[in-house]
Amino acid sequence: MSRVVGRHRARRRHRLGQEPTQAAPWPAEPRGRLLIICAAMVLTATTAYGSALAPPPVPSRAASTAVPAAPSPAKTASPLTTKQAPQASAPTPSPSRAKQPSPKATATKRVAPSPPAVVRPSPEPAAPAPKAAPAPPPQAAPPAAPADATLEEQLNAIIAANSRYQLGVALVDMSDGVVRQFGVREKFVAASTGKILAAAAYYHLAEAGVLSLTAPMGGQTAAVQIRQMIQQSNNTSWALILGAVGYQGIHDYAASLGIPYDRTFNTLSPAETARILVLLYNGRLLSPAHTAELLSYMQNTNYETLIPAAVPPEVTVFHKYGLLNGNLHDASILVQGQRAYAFVVYSLGTSVAEIPVQTTIIRQLTRAVVEQVF
Repeated sequence: MSRVVGRHRARRRHRLGQEPTQAAPWPAEPRGRLLIICAAMVLTATTAYGSALAPPPVPSRAASTAVPAAPSPAKTASPLTTKQAPQASAPTPSPSRAKQPSPKATATKRVAPSPPAVVRPSPEPAAPAPKAAPAPPPQAAPPAAPADATLEEQLNAIIAANSRYQLGVALVDMSDGVVRQFGVREKFVAASTGKILAAAAYYHLAEAGVLSLTAPMGGQTAAVQIRQMIQQSNNTSWALILGAVGYQGIHDYAASLGIPYDRTFNTLSPAETARILVLLYNGRLLSPAHTAELLSYMQNTNYETLIPAAVPPEVTVFHKYGLLNGNLHDASILVQGQRAYAFVVYSLGTSVAEIPVQTTIIRQLTRAVVEQVF
């Protein structure tokens, strides 16, 4: 470079008519040092230039899209490739000043790596819609439970809910004579319900000519005493009638009906009392006149708070109640149109104080029966 500059100056002097001057020679020793320094600088620049010109490795399509860090000048292999980047051959250094690489030349145009191919899964074929199962054929509704079954459930539920009391129920359809029993089936102290048997026995003996309804008895006739015994539940009249029938007479009459009866204890079961009512209503005990007369005494009694209180007006009630200590009973015949039932409820509590509760139970049982049978 210095020689070029010297020649240029000599030519200029020659054109201007000046005497050319001899360029002072470079000292030998300083020139050698300068050459060594320049060579080192050129070697360093060439190495950096070659590293800069190395093309960046192209990432694999399956590799991550992250841009790798720039390679260091110290010839290190890229972590994403197995091949070492090629090094550019260094040019021979000139004794003159080495040309510095132009910034434009050293600027490497980086090619953006192409994004990895996105593999889109092919859509699976839509599953065929399941075929709707054929609708099952319509089934016929189950037959309604018989009235007796429903009534049995209701009566048993009432009895079970009042298990602290002894409850016995008998129901007989007059058309078939079948006795349906619920709760206690054993004998109870019949109390005043036994008066029906005493009245029927006297009428039977009167029809047989053994006794008379017009016979004087206790200041009245026998017929009046029967009426007082049934309608007003008069115990004095009962004693007079039983005295006329006799102790053995009442036993024999009950036995003729298939009922074992002991006047001393006056015990009957609900089913036995219901049997007496069925035979009476069907005219198998007495004549039609005496049957109608006795049934008339079983209406408008002095105690209508039990079965009659729970029966609607369209149902006719003939009944005889019984009340003695903790015993509360009602024996009835229920009639509506051509249908008739004997319905008897016997209940036993611990004392007379429980009579109101027993009254409520008898009414509940009555309503259940009336709602089902009529």
